[in-house]
Amino acid sequence: MAGILWSPTSPERTNAIRIAIFGAAGPTGRLLIDRALAAGHHVTAVTRRPGSIPAHHDQLRIVGADVFDPDAVGTAVTGQDAVLSALGVPAGKAPITTYSQGTATIITAMRRHDVRRLVVVSSSGVDPRPYPDGGFLFNRVLLPYVTRVLGKTLYDDMRRMEALVRASGLEWTVVRPSGLYHLPAATSYTLADGHADGRFTARVDLAASMLDLVEGNRYAGRTVSVITTTGNPTLLAWFRANARGKDRS
Repeated sequence: MAGILWSPTSPERTNAIRIAIFGAAGPTGRLLIDRALAAGHHVTAVTRRPGSIPAHHDQLRIVGADVFDPDAVGTAVTGQDAVLSALGVPAGKAPITTYSQGTATIITAMRRHDVRRLVVVSSSGVDPRPYPDGGFLFNRVLLPYVTRVLGKTLYDDMRRMEALVRASGLEWTVVRPSGLYHLPAATSYTLADGHADGRFTARVDLAASMLDLVEGNRYAGRTVSVITTTGNPTLLAWFRANARGKDRS
């Protein structure tokens, strides 16, 4: 694992860029909006529920659009420098197509309007591996159940999405967080090329890493993992939060 530590107190990047954020009304999307605006960027927030985004800013444009609507998606990506996809749906037994079909619509629109940079959220669950600190219960019972049973249709669709992104011909990066949870501020998270040995990712660190990737055009054509190494919850606390729906995508 080639890990890089990023500090939330590092000097701000310079030039403002135009960013379209899909899944903008979700928990990660809202964090992306706040961080991008704070960094001085011009943000187009794309969501089916435009009234659910409370932010008001001179450099924020909110677009009501369904990710399956080619014309609406094309309007949203026109003139952008980068696209961030934080699409998310809850796991379930029913077939899921939001990640693959929605991302296919985004990719088609980006090609048509000559927008090159794409960063998408996936999950470490698409390539599950035992964790050194996971123990028998987590590695042999919980991890297989979540990835092969509870979240099977979700991770299957994420794999289809990743394949589409890799074949897109764009300047893409796939970001795989681990178990998501809430922290009030970004940490010195670890961004790794490929797999990272960490069970948790603070959602604010996921947002920070995505913005870092587009600002510096880092890891184009790569799949990366982002993990949080400080302030992580216990496994029991994380499961309780997810059971209450507090940290779902």
